[in-house]
Amino acid sequence: MTVSDGKVTISMDRLTGFHGPDLHDLCDAAEAAIRDGGGFGWLSPPPRQTMETYWQGVLLVPERELFVGRLDNTIAGSAQLVRPPRNNEAQSLTGQLTTFFVAPWARGHGLAAGLVSQVEEAARQNGLRVLNLDIRETQARAIEVVEQSGYVRWGTHPHYAWVDGRWVTGFYYFKDLIGNGALPQGD
Repeated sequence: MTVSDGKVTISMDRLTGFHGPDLHDLCDAAEAAIRDGGGFGWLSPPPRQTMETYWQGVLLVPERELFVGRLDNTIAGSAQLVRPPRNNEAQSLTGQLTTFFVAPWARGHGLAAGLVSQVEEAARQNGLRVLNLDIRETQARAIEVVEQSGYVRWGTHPHYAWVDGRWVTGFYYFKDLIGNGALPQGD
């Protein structure tokens, strides 16, 4: 998906391999988001080799799909769809939206909403009916995006993460992907 307003061009796509500056750009965007407090578990950027190894590993996991958002062809954010392993039949219709971030310098152009939409579409294509995600309370913009995208907050965890010497609350969300607002009974 590519959109241009004449000033900037944004696009979202599934990344299945690294080409040109992709790995470098993805690491730069992730490091910027981590420094801004929007890390996906990291509180400070790890060494570059660790970051590169992490992203390369994501592409090797069969149950993961990596989506990137680009601003003027430069990777500026990501989100992942994680499907349950085959042996988890009980949760075979649910997926996880994770590792969701947009670098601070690329915010305000619709990348976050675009990434959420891309993950949802991939989930539907994979036969999933529900997406789950969790977010630290300090991530106000991410919370706004997922709530505007129709995710329902179903839980709060007061000891979700330990950040800067204190507990941070986290919120749990789900979205019904079949679109009727209710989950089917007995399906």
